[in-house]
Amino acid sequence: MINRELIRLKTVQLIYAYYQNEGKTLDVAKKELDFSLEKAYDLYLNMLYFLVEIKQLAEKYAEISKAHDERMGIFQNRKAPALILSQNLLLNQLSENTTLCEYVEKHGSVWKDEESLVKKIYQAFLDSETFQLYCTDKEKSYAADRELIRKLYKDIIMDNPDFDSVLEEQSLYWNDDKDVVDSFILKTIKRFHPEEEADMPLLPAYSSDADYEFAHELFESTILRGEEVRELIRNNCKNWEFSRLSIMDVVITQIALTEILTFPNIPLNVSFNEYLDIAKAYSTPKSSSYINGLLDHIVKLLQSEGTIMKN
Repeated sequence: MINRELIRLKTVQLIYAYYQNEGKTLDVAKKELDFSLEKAYDLYLNMLYFLVEIKQLAEKYAEISKAHDERMGIFQNRKAPALILSQNLLLNQLSENTTLCEYVEKHGSVWKDEESLVKKIYQAFLDSETFQLYCTDKEKSYAADRELIRKLYKDIIMDNPDFDSVLEEQSLYWNDDKDVVDSFILKTIKRFHPEEEADMPLLPAYSSDADYEFAHELFESTILRGEEVRELIRNNCKNWEFSRLSIMDVVITQIALTEILTFPNIPLNVSFNEYLDIAKAYSTPKSSSYINGLLDHIVKLLQSEGTIMKN
């Protein structure tokens, strides 16, 4: 689940913190990187379990509705919305997932004290046009149930500001992680199929050993080659004094150049695009344009010297 996009973002955040906190050793900084990436995977599991919390709330309301109708002598042919959601086949399978259940049993649910958020999202699910249209369809299937949850997650949970303050209270790392994690939640839902039942595999923390090694080599190389790379930046600042560059711009440029110098198999356009996207999100409005020009100038210089062989 931890991909290179997330690794680059974490590296920028933690290298920035490293230079802001003088005296921190490389070993301590590397442990912080590992912890930060582990927390991203924790968020992935907790966001999956949020859907289980929705199902459990639906079950609770379905029981209340049933008890009320029995007391009043009301017998309806149409299922109540809470019952329909509680019986969703994808949610049933997810609630029984072995990996997810073992994680929550060990660590607990971060949503246990967030009842108001769970209720708000639950109600948004029921009020959505997507859910209401689903309720009118008499032909139910696992595929339809899975697609319903995928759409509800995408439309209601993704880009939802109600999660921001809650996640910030749970972990300082999570607000920046949620956008990336959301994309993997959708990928996970799409991969689910009924045959695996409770043993349906979730995404692993790392898709390959190469990504784990990339994270550590990029982070360590950025620190160890810091003086060398910063001297390159200092000597090639275009129309601007090095001391006047924002710290974030220097950090982003430094990590981008370290990646370009350290990983010959990563195409230049990939490195450029990834770090320019980070600059757009985490630095000033003009930063991405300036960093692009600075990187381009330095890379062409290094290519002319034979230091960089890739195009």
